[in-house]
Amino acid sequence: MIRSATVPARQRGMALITAMLLLIIITILALSMFRSFGTQEHVAGNLREKERALHAAVAAQQYAEWWLLQPGNAAAGSTACGAQVLTVQPTVPAGQICNLPLEAQIGFDQVLQPGLWSTRTEYQPAGMTLAIGDATNPPFFALPAFYIADAGLAADAAGEAYQINAYGYGSAATTVAVIESFYEVQQGVVNRGGL
Repeated sequence: MIRSATVPARQRGMALITAMLLLIIITILALSMFRSFGTQEHVAGNLREKERALHAAVAAQQYAEWWLLQPGNAAAGSTACGAQVLTVQPTVPAGQICNLPLEAQIGFDQVLQPGLWSTRTEYQPAGMTLAIGDATNPPFFALPAFYIADAGLAADAAGEAYQINAYGYGSAATTVAVIESFYEVQQGVVNRGGL
């Protein structure tokens, strides 16, 4: 019995072409995955800076509210505030109540540009550094600050209303948060806690 051997048909490189196409697709997927990791790191860093700026602005706002409750501060009334920068010292609380809202003092278009606030009170919260920091705790660009304006009689007629504008920076001049609130101080209110 004679066996005849069958000769396989000539392959034309289809397996090689398929493997190369799959390799190209996997490479593109891997590169896009690594690229998205870098984008996610930038987004996370920007969110962290935004939160740092917001926390600094809130700290300045809370200090302004506390300052209003201190004996004699709200009772002293408002004044025509000129272009001046007050700085809170550890042993000397500082602040002032202006008779004009911030937008009337410096212009509405400049309220969102804290670098243009010519009248403000700067406040340095405990633990805030402006010096060179490290990667885990970068410094802040500038001290947070606030501006208090007398808004007149409160809606419930039980006290005086005050408009408080505050800002805070992250580690760069481009990361800034500006907040505004209204705060009522009633007659006979005593601060039992403080900051």
